Amino acid sequence: MSTVRTSSEAATPPVWRTGAEQPWDPEDLAVAQGKDPTPANIARARAELERDGAAAIERTVP
Repeated sequence: MSTVRTSSEAATPPVWRTGAEQPWDPEDLAVAQGKDPTPANIARARAELERDGAAAIERTVP
C-alpha cells in the first residue's frame, strides 16, 4: 500500500508530542521516574514541577 502526499503535506513538518503538553500531578511524575508515591517522593516531584515545569516531564518521559 502506498501513501500519496500532496505538496502541502510534504512541506508540513511533523508535530511531535512529548507528553508535557498535558497537566501532570506530582504523584504521576514520581511514578514515571520509577519511585513509589511516598510523601517524600511526591514532595520532591512537586518541587521539581514547580521549579522546572514541562522540562521535568520531558527529562523523564521522552
